[in-house]
Amino acid sequence: MPYTLICLDKPGALEIRKANRDAHLAYIAETGAVEQAGPFLDPEGQMIGSLVILTVETEEQAAEWAANDPYAKADLFDSVQIMHWKRVVG
Repeated sequence: MPYTLICLDKPGALEIRKANRDAHLAYIAETGAVEQAGPFLDPEGQMIGSLVILTVETEEQAAEWAANDPYAKADLFDSVQIMHWKRVVG
């Protein structure tokens, strides 16, 4: 089942994001649960959050994936919202 993670960074946390990006991308590759992912951008094009689409069986698995993300462990996010998602296009 697809679940989305809508993650918004803490204000002024771009350096935390940059410092943990390689570990975050390695985690995505190693877990194999991510269908699509990418950053949200501010008007200047700076990364300010993440959208991640996971394929897992339960919301609990999505929450566990989110909690183990190196970005979360680095305390990057101001908020993380997990929502069940239904693919209609794509």
